[in-house]
Amino acid sequence: MLSVLDPGPARAFADALLAPLRAEGLDESVRAYVQANGQGETAARALGVHRHTLRTRMRKAAELLGRDPDDPAVRAELWVAFAVAASTGDRIRHVGDSRSGPPEIA
Repeated sequence: MLSVLDPGPARAFADALLAPLRAEGLDESVRAYVQANGQGETAARALGVHRHTLRTRMRKAAELLGRDPDDPAVRAELWVAFAVAASTGDRIRHVGDSRSGPPEIA
């Protein structure tokens, strides 16, 4: 799916969606949450934080985004944004197994 996106608009979408998270240092937490498909315990373990810490971060992220990360459609948008942000060059592609979650943020 990512390979059919026009890189210019896709990167603009990703930058706009992820900018407030990056500004507050929440992008790694949200990425882990998206990668864990909304499973807070799994994401907290991956980050090495307590589940309540992640829950607080996700509430803040929801405020910043104006969207609920518990909504699967919102997680899909975030997944695409993280994948686009991780791509380099003029072609958007997903690095690795697409079933494994969004690529790591560099």
